Amino acid sequence: MKRCINNSLAVKLVTTTIGLVLMSGNLVAQSVDDVLRADAKRLQLAQASQERINEKVEGTRTLTDQYRAINKEIDGLKVYNRLMNAQVQGQEATLEDIQISMDQVDVINRQIFPLMERMIDGLDQSVALDIPFLIEERTKRIDALKLLMSRSDVSVAEKFRKVMESYQIELDYGSSAEYYKQSLDLGSDYGVRDYNMLRVGRIGLYFQSDDSSITGIWDVNQNDWVVDDEHRAEIRKGLRMARQLIAPELMLIPVQAAKEAS
Repeated sequence: MKRCINNSLAVKLVTTTIGLVLMSGNLVAQSVDDVLRADAKRLQLAQASQERINEKVEGTRTLTDQYRAINKEIDGLKVYNRLMNAQVQGQEATLEDIQISMDQVDVINRQIFPLMERMIDGLDQSVALDIPFLIEERTKRIDALKLLMSRSDVSVAEKFRKVMESYQIELDYGSSAEYYKQSLDLGSDYGVRDYNMLRVGRIGLYFQSDDSSITGIWDVNQNDWVVDDEHRAEIRKGLRMARQLIAPELMLIPVQAAKEAS
């Protein structure tokens, strides 16, 4: 009987112990779950904090980049403004010079017109006193200049350019040789016919017929054409050189000394 009681007590003790163990296990399991949930929550909070920190850092980096870009643009604008100020000062100085020139335009115009008139008159006298080569062409050029002076639609600069151009043409005659055709009246003995003309600078003007039977020179002293067959071969050679039919070479032709103009 006593053994049965002991067995029942042992069973109760075992049952109680198992219950306690199960209760302890449940408590431990709940504690682990709570810890895991707490850790997960802390992890979420840490991640959220890190994201907010990243956003702040990125925002700070963006503001820094913008600040640097703005400073760089400001430095560029300072350099640009300095260059523009220098350019404006140069333009203001140029405007002052232009204004001074404009104020002097009327004075220059009043002085340049009489000068051009005198230059044209001098050119006209020079052609009249020169040996008579290309008379028609040179006279037409001078007449065109006189007509140009009276035109209001031509600028003063263009008029002056034309006058200087005519002077340059006349100047070039003195350092060149030329061949051209011209009709001459040599009197009753020879009549009027076309001749081959040879101009040598402004010192000699010669003529010769196509068949070389008539040769002559402009005589400065007689102020007339004179037949002179003595230098027929040399003048024929000069005509061929002027026409670029042969290479330049020494030419022996008569040259008359200039006489004082009356």
